[in-house]
Amino acid sequence: MMEENKTGLVIEGGGMRGIYAAGVLDSFLLAKLQFDGVVGVSAGAIHGASFVSKQFGRSIRYTTRFCRDDRFMSVKNFIKTGNFVGTQFCYHDIPDRLDPYDEETFEQSKTNFYVVCSNVESGQPEYFHLTDLRREIDLLQASASLPYLSTIVQWDGKKLLDGGCTDAIPLKASQNLGYGRNVVILTRSIQDIKSDRDAYLAPLIYRKYPNFVRAFRRSAKKYYETLEYIQKEKESGSVFVVRPARSIRIPRLTRDPKVIQSIYDVGRQDGQNAIEALRNWMAQR
Repeated sequence: MMEENKTGLVIEGGGMRGIYAAGVLDSFLLAKLQFDGVVGVSAGAIHGASFVSKQFGRSIRYTTRFCRDDRFMSVKNFIKTGNFVGTQFCYHDIPDRLDPYDEETFEQSKTNFYVVCSNVESGQPEYFHLTDLRREIDLLQASASLPYLSTIVQWDGKKLLDGGCTDAIPLKASQNLGYGRNVVILTRSIQDIKSDRDAYLAPLIYRKYPNFVRAFRRSAKKYYETLEYIQKEKESGSVFVVRPARSIRIPRLTRDPKVIQSIYDVGRQDGQNAIEALRNWMAQR
């Protein structure tokens, strides 16, 4: 049952474009904003995890430090393992020792944390409530496992890939989880267009999973239907949106730290610019 007084935070992904959301989230951390629940997709889930653990600057720090490291992401990784993003390096070496994740703060947080994954057999999005990130790290990985460039992640008998393929902006999911008011961080500006070209190869690569192929091929249409829904909810006062004020076109898998830093800086500024209005909106519970 949806409770009007509970506030959720919904975070879109988008590969390296998601570093924009990390900038917004760091502005929120500085402003000491708190949410009852966080629902992240793909890169949005990755950066949302560091928000819940209150680790200001962690996302941009390790991303710019390691983006040119082949262990982080590279064709070499893809050829060796089937994963462009280095699974061992990104989901174990970095959070365990190179830029440690604050598991204790995460576990003590009163904020519920959810990640979105795509079930390739059903073609439906799945929403997982994570409470122990070290034990459930495979679900975080699954949420950000880009199609074509990642192997399917298996969890509890389910076969999972990037949540953005089936629910790129999970506002309705957040509402269904009980969060009646939601802040939505989008990583595309109004000018940036999402097309269905990402799904062109799906019938070939994922022919064993026809439900996933159908859902993936419809993802762009669903994306724009969701944007229309977000606008209506915004007009009703139940949703507050932060999105890039200008186009931030960036290669999804860029390894240029200057480009990455520049997009993060845009997010920091947009987040900072939104704080006063957001505080007023949150006070209207």
